Amino acid sequence: MSQSVCILGVTGSIGQSTLKILEQHPEEYSVFAVTAHSRIVELVEICKQYRPKVAVVPAYKVDELQQLLARENLNDIEILQGEAGLIDVASLPEVDVVMAAIVGAAGLLPTLAAVKAGKRVLLANKEALVMSGDLMMQAVHDYKATLLPVDSEHNAIFQCLPEGYFQAERNGQPKMGVSRVLLTASGGPFLNHTLEQLEMVTPAQACKHPKWSMGQKISVDSATLMNKGLELIEACHLFAISEHFVTVVVHPQSIIHSMVQYVDGSTLAQMGNPDMCTPIAHALAWPKRIQTHVPPLDLFTHTHLNFQEPDTTRFPALKLARQAMQVGGLAPAILNAANEIAVAAFLNNQIGFTQIPNIVEATLNQLENNVADSVEVILQADRSARSIAQQLVMS
Repeated sequence: MSQSVCILGVTGSIGQSTLKILEQHPEEYSVFAVTAHSRIVELVEICKQYRPKVAVVPAYKVDELQQLLARENLNDIEILQGEAGLIDVASLPEVDVVMAAIVGAAGLLPTLAAVKAGKRVLLANKEALVMSGDLMMQAVHDYKATLLPVDSEHNAIFQCLPEGYFQAERNGQPKMGVSRVLLTASGGPFLNHTLEQLEMVTPAQACKHPKWSMGQKISVDSATLMNKGLELIEACHLFAISEHFVTVVVHPQSIIHSMVQYVDGSTLAQMGNPDMCTPIAHALAWPKRIQTHVPPLDLFTHTHLNFQEPDTTRFPALKLARQAMQVGGLAPAILNAANEIAVAAFLNNQIGFTQIPNIVEATLNQLENNVADSVEVILQADRSARSIAQQLVMS
């Protein structure tokens, strides 16, 4: 039976890759709902090709979308607006699978809504889990949702863990023979830059990742290693382990996507060409496997795989994220919010590259940490952190 898919953030790189997979399997999947934030012309093209029943855009984009859809005689697509619209489509009874691919904190409430509706949620929005952590994972349990990681690293770890791992008790300890998780990082485009060179980095350079094709925000996060910091926090929540059981390993070739070590001395690694279609297809079809266009790994062309420790002196963002996870509470949400503001400011040429982690650290130091015991408290911390970070950008 065909499954209905809702894609939150359809015009982004993850959304586009998801469509590519769905297109290859028209008997198994159909597009029921799509959402976009600013690329309305691209959204209309997607609507023309995939004929979703519902589309969601911000309130100020509704008129533009209506006019463009009318021009294409696509009058049967229901248009919803704003955050309320995102929450609605994520929990529609007709939807079986939700691809959560909205970038940043904006994805939190729609992702949580999908979880509370008991959906199969493909999590590409790491910020939602970084912010809400235990609340999100508890909701997955309470509402019997299925949460599957799409980030290539977390998907790799998921593939390397023993079957039934998620049914075991969540107590911060690795279980079922697992001893440690090795989270790989490409190191980004500035892996070998000096501090002096990092100070001169431009947004265009930061957005040019050597291995992956990604959006602007995640590309900058990858360059500062904040992306790996956010992924470290995400891994702790997803796999119910304390941060000291997660080791970050810089692996510039991006062929090994992450590893799991076991108590008997085994290390299991998931390998593949760096293409997001592989983890998307895995999460979409799990526990089955479906075909993608991604070619199998040619080991004869990858004769050298290198590994090194991350340098947290040149890339302090990783250390800040680990500390935020150690402290817990609202610290990860504050870290994430301050980073979003700092990255936007960098992309807007308001601050330098090396100022990004400085603004994050200063925001963490200025805001009091508390228990993250409700979504409202988390969102309030998010707003406060953004306000402080914005002031720091302007000062």
